[in-house]
Amino acid sequence: MTMNSKPVRGDWDSRIFNAVNVTLLTLFLIIIVVPLWNILISSFSSGKALAEGGFIFWPGEFSLENYRAVFKEDLIWNAFFISVAKTVLGVVTHVFFCAMFAYGLSKNDVRGRKLYVAMGVITLFFSGGMIPFYLLLKSLGMLDTFWVYIIPALLSFYDVIILMNFFRGVEPALEESARIDGLGDWKIFLYIVLPLSLPALATIAVFNGVAQWNDFMTARLYVNDENLYPLQMLLYEIIVQSQTKNMQFTSTYVIETTTKGIQLATIVITTVPIVVIYPMLQRYFISGIMLGAVKG
Repeated sequence: MTMNSKPVRGDWDSRIFNAVNVTLLTLFLIIIVVPLWNILISSFSSGKALAEGGFIFWPGEFSLENYRAVFKEDLIWNAFFISVAKTVLGVVTHVFFCAMFAYGLSKNDVRGRKLYVAMGVITLFFSGGMIPFYLLLKSLGMLDTFWVYIIPALLSFYDVIILMNFFRGVEPALEESARIDGLGDWKIFLYIVLPLSLPALATIAVFNGVAQWNDFMTARLYVNDENLYPLQMLLYEIIVQSQTKNMQFTSTYVIETTTKGIQLATIVITTVPIVVIYPMLQRYFISGIMLGAVKG
């Protein structure tokens, strides 16, 4: 474009589009960030500031009493350990089990493959229901055990479909050359297929990890032992108990700060691990979905 030439219509359209796009995205960012900022800052505010109500953009009276009150309780540390343990173990077993299942279904010569796929697709739309599932867990002796968080979550056919489509994109020549070198199915799966499928595996790990970390309904329905409560279930208990004015964190320890402060501090504590870990896996998350959807 020369100095005397006027901008063409396409340039103006592009500038208008970019301006509108930036404005909308900025407003959307503000809508998301401002409430999160309010929760974070309010968790560091004194009980007096929280009792006064209103929006808190910056704590007029900085206080760590909310966090001290939370971390004084022994159940918090135990619940945090349970959450970390069930998330780590749940992700590892879920990813490996789904990958193993998907690798078999990705082979067209597997006997009964169509039947297995049809059975898996049915589970995406129908389930036995909560009561039959409860009776099944009871008959298996998994109620009030740590394994109730792990074993029922081993398989998700939605994740199997993503991995199955990804495995089909692995070059058959690699497996054929590995067989010529004397590798069996297990070694091909472990040493060739899995390392080449890290984006898809990371995608499934993010899906399942976030679900495991945020899950409290499993503990709510199938666990009565407080020592097996995850952090999210304890947060749920705090929120429910805070509806009463004279909330007690345990039968012997009385909260000295406001119940709202306890809720906010616990929300921050439960959210921080996901906020820290998720960006590290986001690039695998996006590439894994795209490749799993396209390959086939």
